[in-house]
Amino acid sequence: MHAKLNFTLYWALLLKRPICTLRCAGIVDVPRHGTPDYGSMDMELMNSMRQVMKRYLVVCLAVLSLFAPFCAEAQVPAYPNQPIRLVVPSGAGGITDILARLIGQKLTEAWGQQVLVDNRVGAGGTIGTDLVAKAAPDGYTLLMVYPSHPVNPSLYSKLPYDTVKDFAPVTMVTAVNLVLVVNPVVHARTLKELIDLAKAKPGALNYGAVGEGSLGHLAGAVFRSMAGINIVHVPYRGAPQVTTALLANEVQMYFDVTITAIPQIKAGKLRGLAVTSSKRAAALPDVPTMAEAGLPGYEVVGWNGILAPAGTPAEIIRKLHAEVVRILNLPEMRARLAADAVEPIGNSPEEFAAVIKADVAKWAKVVKEAGMKAE
Repeated sequence: MHAKLNFTLYWALLLKRPICTLRCAGIVDVPRHGTPDYGSMDMELMNSMRQVMKRYLVVCLAVLSLFAPFCAEAQVPAYPNQPIRLVVPSGAGGITDILARLIGQKLTEAWGQQVLVDNRVGAGGTIGTDLVAKAAPDGYTLLMVYPSHPVNPSLYSKLPYDTVKDFAPVTMVTAVNLVLVVNPVVHARTLKELIDLAKAKPGALNYGAVGEGSLGHLAGAVFRSMAGINIVHVPYRGAPQVTTALLANEVQMYFDVTITAIPQIKAGKLRGLAVTSSKRAAALPDVPTMAEAGLPGYEVVGWNGILAPAGTPAEIIRKLHAEVVRILNLPEMRARLAADAVEPIGNSPEEFAAVIKADVAKWAKVVKEAGMKAE
């Protein structure tokens, strides 16, 4: 009787026809044109039915909550479902461009969506960076940055974006060493000889760099300060232009990234004097560090990393991070990077964010001491 009552009352309430349903079930004596005799109903059973209904409601809500995430996920298109633009705020042929194309090609192969490298040159990288800062935070516009990113807040009096707040870090892709190279016509086969030559001819030697505040510019400024010499900075639009000028002896020295300097050194077109890291580069084992060559404490190391616009969904950042880290750990990728003296990193978004914040403070001191400012 209880089971019959429970089931009947449930459908009576659900169909909003309690009188007819109860009457048909024979639970209450209800005349067709009269008032039902509720007193004939067992009040204990009615109370029991209320408890059952509450339990039914709780169970239904619980079941719906389990299926809700799947319903929501079904409504959101899988990422990526269209081409991705990877903005490089520097010219083609440099280390940042090379790495962007290597990573972009592997992402294209893995996801079946083309990753387009978009070089946006100008204003020390701020033009391309600003484009990404203002892009939709949907994961389809990304930025491959280099050390100028944390330098620019000190170099420019005003930026159209916030270096930290307007971006969501994905990962640091690589750590990059520099090597001080000179034109072979320069009468210096060691770092000490170069310093002596610069002291003998103050202001006569030039060093090239990619614009104001680039890593090569900063490395030269630190070198000038620590060695106590007067060398002149000459900015160029991109790394290939600096190399061309160096080969033509328009400038006599250049703090170049190892990946682009190695072919010129091996061909005898340039002479490598020292690397800027604390350890020798595996690809240039015969080239000493700046500290070994006569400047103790000298160390300048750069990096490249991927950023997305602030507000990009966390699940997209996680997917990008996981895939880039996977790519960096591919045997063929590690071999390619090692040959170019580039160290794969692949740290977490949080760790990369901490590096950017620390570098903003570190390079601010160098910029101030060197009196640098954007032209």
